[in-house]
Amino acid sequence: MIHTLINVVRGFLSGDGALILPEMELVLFGCGILLIDRWLSADEKHWNALLALAGTAFSGFTLYVQHGKMHLLREANPELPGLLGLHQSVLVDTFFLFFAVLFLAATALIILLSVRYLETQKEGRGAFYALLLFACVGMMLMVSGVDAIVVLLGLESMGLSCFLITGFARSARSVSRASRNYGFLWASSSFALVGGFLALYTLYGTTNLGRIGAILETRLDSGVPLAGLTARPALIALVLLAAGVFFLVDAGLFHWFAPDICELAPPIAAYLSAAAKAAGFALLLRLFSFLFVFVHEKWIHVWGGAAIVSLLWGNIAALRQRKVQRLLAYGSVAHAGFVLLGLVAGSEAGFSGMMYYLGVYVFMTIGAFGILIVLERRGGAGPELVDLDGLYRRSPMAAVLLLVFMMALAGIPPTAGFVAKYYIVKALIAAPHPELAAFAVVNALASVYYYGRVVAHAWKKPLSDAMPLEAPLLSISRGQTVALTAAVFVSLAAGLYPEPFLRIARYAFGQ
Repeated sequence: MIHTLINVVRGFLSGDGALILPEMELVLFGCGILLIDRWLSADEKHWNALLALAGTAFSGFTLYVQHGKMHLLREANPELPGLLGLHQSVLVDTFFLFFAVLFLAATALIILLSVRYLETQKEGRGAFYALLLFACVGMMLMVSGVDAIVVLLGLESMGLSCFLITGFARSARSVSRASRNYGFLWASSSFALVGGFLALYTLYGTTNLGRIGAILETRLDSGVPLAGLTARPALIALVLLAAGVFFLVDAGLFHWFAPDICELAPPIAAYLSAAAKAAGFALLLRLFSFLFVFVHEKWIHVWGGAAIVSLLWGNIAALRQRKVQRLLAYGSVAHAGFVLLGLVAGSEAGFSGMMYYLGVYVFMTIGAFGILIVLERRGGAGPELVDLDGLYRRSPMAAVLLLVFMMALAGIPPTAGFVAKYYIVKALIAAPHPELAAFAVVNALASVYYYGRVVAHAWKKPLSDAMPLEAPLLSISRGQTVALTAAVFVSLAAGLYPEPFLRIARYAFGQ
């Protein structure tokens, strides 16, 4: 009996199961953390973090093996999209590999930043690390899934894990408010996406996005205008899908829950602002390649309108904020608008610019929140701008790092943020959409002001010279040092020498 079971498992893992092996490894490590956490004393809780890091490392190595297999298959048959299996519901291609590595990197950075933070907050539950791994699994399934069922499975896995993570907050009141807001966001996006996929299934009789795309391409070749996607049932499906994704990426008019969610504990806010948003954009790009590409001429106004509203609302609201995390939240809405402009361009340059932007955005955002994690005190609320006064005296290194991350988010050269915005603007000009390009530049300049306020307070001399002496000196753990070093390296290296990073972005989009 056992021998038969082992053979079945071995056969599955050597066949289609190999496609989801990275996700399975994360699940196993997450379950392992939940099991051993009960037997770990308070002084041994760091083993949970080490086990979680090991899970991301194993999963990353498996992704490398998958890349090698995919490369060999493409050499034999260049027409193959990638590794396709599980009844053609899961696709491992360069697009998935790019975002999977990005999700694993974000998860590893948050783990490194959280160890000291959880010790300071007297929060030793290993469930935090397990939920991070489970959320990463959901994000990876969202991107690898080319079937509505797999996509929704990934979405619900990510949503449930992130919803439970919001319980690791500062106070019972903030837990209730933030959990409620994230619950509304999760429910809204889920209902919209489920409705959209159900409408597609009603129209085409399949949940497989690849087959739906093939049907639409056949209709287009047969002379059906816009593949029939302008008919009311198909239009309703596309509207629901777009709305569901807009909730995930905090686009303008769909961002109402983002500010309160970002007032959670800094590690959680960082993960939701960076990794979860990147997962939403990955899903949007996947849906675009299968569905929206056929009606891009009609939907370009939707993408442009969402981008304009996101940029305006995010920047204007950020100008009024006094709390740093709410400022970053509204700044994140503006960043979503900038990424959507790449979709407006609708060209290879626009898509590669989006991939580059999302890649560096994750590191810039986690780095900025990483400084807030270092500044966090037990039981304290999120820092306001005035709380940063004199930071350069307490920790010159933290002040310098904060300067770099704010420059990157504002898009000031020579950081990666400047190059990311430059490629988006360049794609808009080539599209050509010069008016949108000019609008994007003006909004980028506006963001310099509110990100500059954060830097100004950090390098501002306190009103009283005694204040920095009374404030405790900041201590940065080795894990936080590694995470912040990685974040600042990408934020600077991708700006000073962007070609390798841009080459990866082009390769990920099949260019």
